[in-house]
Amino acid sequence: MATASTKYTKTAIILHWLIAVAIIFMFILAWFMTDLPKEAPKSASFDLFNLGFYTWHLNEEASPRSFYFNLHKSVGVTLLGLILFRVFWRLTHPAPALLKSMKVWEKKLAKGSHHAFYLAMVLLPLSGVIMATYSKYGIKWFGIPMIEGLGNDEMREVFKMIHDYMGYIMLALFALHLLGVIKHTFINKDGVLKRMTFK
Repeated sequence: MATASTKYTKTAIILHWLIAVAIIFMFILAWFMTDLPKEAPKSASFDLFNLGFYTWHLNEEASPRSFYFNLHKSVGVTLLGLILFRVFWRLTHPAPALLKSMKVWEKKLAKGSHHAFYLAMVLLPLSGVIMATYSKYGIKWFGIPMIEGLGNDEMREVFKMIHDYMGYIMLALFALHLLGVIKHTFINKDGVLKRMTFK
């Protein structure tokens, strides 16, 4: 088992930024796809977010709503796997000790928010996977059938509510985390951010 140091391990740094980008992408995707009409012409290619920088090609035609919902599920399943590995890595590789310059309340807030963040990171995609399993569509991982849908609308609604609330909690924790980074970087100037970079 690795010993704690002043910086996170390279694996932890890569996982941190990869998961952070993926979560931000998932929120953008969720906001975008919920406004799509249920009835729309099918296509075998989609200009991602209609921005003109990447076109996604499919083996068979799908409606825009179906494409984006399946993409959300596929990335969600992948993200859950990365998060579970990150939890494993964190348990087997201790995080660097908090700075001695931090006040007692800051240390308690940092530890509490990090624990909450890890819990939310697991519960958000997990609730989404369970919700999709209870739907009639199930889950296809980038076009590959993975989980057959159970078609239980009542249970789907339960986990949809959990998924939605976990999303709000994740946003609140993200905002708190970002405020902490800004404070330590521009006010305290104590180099906390460098612990999560390769510099």
